[in-house]
Amino acid sequence: MPPIKRRYLPSLGSFATFEVAAKHLSFTMAARELNVTQGAISQQIRLLERALGVDLFIRKRNILALTPEGISLVAAVSAGLDTISAAVSVITDDEGPETITISATDGMASFWLKPQIDSFRKSHPQVGFVILASDADDTLRNYSEVDLSILCGNERCEVGEVLHFLFPEVAQPVCTPAFLAEHGPFDEVDSLNRVNLLHLHDRHWSADAIGWQPLGWTEWFRAQGSEWAKLASSLSTNKVNLLMAATLAGEGVMLGWQHMVRAAIEEGSLVLAHPGQLTIGRGNFLNCRQKSLNRPHVAAFVSHVLASLKQQD
Repeated sequence: MPPIKRRYLPSLGSFATFEVAAKHLSFTMAARELNVTQGAISQQIRLLERALGVDLFIRKRNILALTPEGISLVAAVSAGLDTISAAVSVITDDEGPETITISATDGMASFWLKPQIDSFRKSHPQVGFVILASDADDTLRNYSEVDLSILCGNERCEVGEVLHFLFPEVAQPVCTPAFLAEHGPFDEVDSLNRVNLLHLHDRHWSADAIGWQPLGWTEWFRAQGSEWAKLASSLSTNKVNLLMAATLAGEGVMLGWQHMVRAAIEEGSLVLAHPGQLTIGRGNFLNCRQKSLNRPHVAAFVSHVLASLKQQD
């Protein structure tokens, strides 16, 4: 079949709308990103399908999936829009400010990502960062402006993405030196059952952007061959930031993820309360969009992160 002549192609806007809808597999999320109504997205997709004479999506109740034709088209549309964007930047001689946009969960953004950014900007002060952090919205990584995403689990990357393994998910009990001096030592596993154990609420682990198997006190005690007594705690929360703040204030012992508490341990504000570790085999990953890696400052930041991890080994 000969290619369709360009003058008979649907509008560029309809292809751009299709790309966003295909990326999210949700007309509602596409509407939110494009700041239009869900009905407007649905109508544009229907008109595009009518013009092309094929179905681009499989619609089943609340589930949206790409048809084989849709899968083929989205790859071509994405490549074409990227080429247009690059050409416009060259023509206008304006690539905009050097900004990197990264998505992550709240805890990762606060206690691992931000320190990485701070150390990078010491040698690259001209580069700005946008951090999109949420435990509740697992679609942030799909937004068009996101260059990098911090992910946890057993991840796979899509076409046009590059995935770097960062570190395994490992948790250990931590507290302040003063708390350890007053209530410790905790030589035996069960000795931790007699002090205030701060912990993450189940709501944290079931949040939309997480949904992982818990790494909590129940799992930690079991891994050490014991059982959590579940005595009254001064704080149970779905927010890592609040848990960390309470621990740093000397309120009790928390399970600290190695990558999040490393800096606090190195500076002496936290110490290991017990050497016992908990890990369940999942890892943390840096997901990079290939087109973003073509920008020198994005590639430089990725190299900075990977180099910093090698130094910690």
